[in-house]
Amino acid sequence: MHTVEGSGARPPPNMANQEKNKEIYMDHIAAGPVRPEAVRAMAALLEDGFGNPQSVHSRGQAAAEALARAREQVASLVGADPWDVIFTATGSEANNLALKGIAPGRRKKSNRIVVSAIEHLSVLNPARTLAKDGYELAILPVDGHGLVSPERLREELAAGAALVSVMHANTEIGTIEPVEELAAVCRERDVPFHSDGWGAAGVVPVDVKRLGIGAYTIAAQNFGGPPGAAALVLPKGTPARPFIEGGVQERGLRAGQENIPAIAGMGIAAELAMRDMENNAARTLAVRDALVERLPREIPDVVATGHPERRLPNNASFCVKYIEGEGMLLFLDRTGIMAASGSACTSKALKGSYVLEAIGVETAVAQGSIVFTIGPENSIEDVDAIVSAMKPVVARLREMSPLYRRK
Repeated sequence: MHTVEGSGARPPPNMANQEKNKEIYMDHIAAGPVRPEAVRAMAALLEDGFGNPQSVHSRGQAAAEALARAREQVASLVGADPWDVIFTATGSEANNLALKGIAPGRRKKSNRIVVSAIEHLSVLNPARTLAKDGYELAILPVDGHGLVSPERLREELAAGAALVSVMHANTEIGTIEPVEELAAVCRERDVPFHSDGWGAAGVVPVDVKRLGIGAYTIAAQNFGGPPGAAALVLPKGTPARPFIEGGVQERGLRAGQENIPAIAGMGIAAELAMRDMENNAARTLAVRDALVERLPREIPDVVATGHPERRLPNNASFCVKYIEGEGMLLFLDRTGIMAASGSACTSKALKGSYVLEAIGVETAVAQGSIVFTIGPENSIEDVDAIVSAMKPVVARLREMSPLYRRK
């Protein structure tokens, strides 16, 4: 985002001598705390759990057992079969494996790839790379809430496709896509359907079999697991090319010795996420709804983005008119409040959010994006602090804004 003039130099005068308050962290989609139980399991493996699952001796077999246990735990989180879980290092890698693995395996049937306009860049950029290699790329538009229309997808698939990829939930605006209906359309046309579940897995109930999703991306850090652990659910028998070639690990699709400590931590976190999902959703939903109700009411020209009902329980996203999000984040950070502006992977780019552009938000308005992703440790009291801190920040930034002066 473009920096508001002066925003990096000094805070508003009424904040200049303000000490940082209690830390309020609401950027959980970018990174979050690792569950203590997962940390302990990882520490034990790092201290005395070395062993290669491919080895036949006792240490190797102990590592293989830890790997198998984590595969079962992660599979249970999303209603998949354990053998369908392919471990990767990140959600971005899993998305790349889905696109660059599945599409080439279907190229004899079709060279078309269909994705939505608001996919994560780890879907959009591989799709664009495949387009440079001769694939035809179709971008599905979304409505003003960020929803993909199943009927529009049905029309797009009249010409066939090698793969369709539509995320389960958008982590910037919180909208949950109608993936069950979209998957059904794909089955009608015998087209593989992949969904990026980065924001949904571990946050809302997921059953890939019931939803009819063929391939599904999961990232551990979204539900209290460690960074560096993720997975792609890919049913056995799905034609796919290896993403990393070498040995036989992960069904030969992702070679290299598995990171057993991180994977074990992901498995523990997945098990705990299932256990605590209902309670966590209730806690984060209360905070989310309070933010969505109070910010537009108490601060003029603040608009909520994303679908009002079909949205993640831990996401509250807004556009604050006449200012830029980066300056707002910097000033809020001085008070101990941490949030995000735009998607986590594009917030440092000198351009507006392509997600907000896709749902029809004006460029000048989109510059004022702010996103709160809430964790179970957040409370209603945090909402009071956020509203109190944002009022002077927004007022001062608007005084500095030529857009506001022309209002």
